[in-house]
Amino acid sequence: MKLMEINGTRLEVRRIAGHAHLAPVVFLHEGLGSVSLWTQRGLDWPQAVCTATGRPGVVYSRRGYGQSEPVANVRGEPGEQNGKRTGRLLPDYMHREACDVLPALLKALQISNPVLLGHSDGASIALLHASRHPVSACIAMAPHVLVEDIAVQAIAQARTAFESGGLRERLARHHADVDVAFWQWNDVWLSPAFRSFDIRTDCTRVAAPLLLIQGLEDEYGTMRQLDEIALAAPHARQLRLAGCGHSPQRDQPEKTVEAIADFLKNID
Repeated sequence: MKLMEINGTRLEVRRIAGHAHLAPVVFLHEGLGSVSLWTQRGLDWPQAVCTATGRPGVVYSRRGYGQSEPVANVRGEPGEQNGKRTGRLLPDYMHREACDVLPALLKALQISNPVLLGHSDGASIALLHASRHPVSACIAMAPHVLVEDIAVQAIAQARTAFESGGLRERLARHHADVDVAFWQWNDVWLSPAFRSFDIRTDCTRVAAPLLLIQGLEDEYGTMRQLDEIALAAPHARQLRLAGCGHSPQRDQPEKTVEAIADFLKNID
């Protein structure tokens, strides 16, 4: 685990060994995720994926998450200080991650044509990047391509749990600044401006092999998310998991690893 400076910001990056001739898997975390949150219930899930596929891996925490550099005045007006963004996230934050930060990280790591594996916000970032840059494959778990009422309701409930439940304490184990991690995600998702978030048109430009995974009991989105992606990218393979909520890697870890390994077996 180390900190790398990407576009002037220190990001937490973990590397996983694998066969050098295979495209590495780049793991993109959810809205409250981090490098360490990929490991749950004693299972190092990124390592399990890399072991099953034989591929190297890269896991990183976006700015404000995990041990990456925090954001100043995270609930204030968006601005800039010493060349760095400050204040609240803007509704295009996933586009910025996909188009500015991720390309710079890949360049610094000398990676071309990666396999992108994203969860939730990370899945949306993976789709956005794959719509604009060459990738070997894209795996989107519980993606958001438009905003549904179910997601807004769940995120509002998360705010209550953070303020008066045990969520803050649980997240604090994984984030150097838990308030930055939570509020930058929660505030933008609950902002009126974010209701117009819609990347369905972007998905029409994803030409790489594409695997979609979602739990049938996802509390943050309905199967409309996968249906809309399938309309935009008919070549996509799908896995809809019974008995699974918003996090397939936690609720059905073996099935997701098996599906990913099968999907990638004929991809260099």
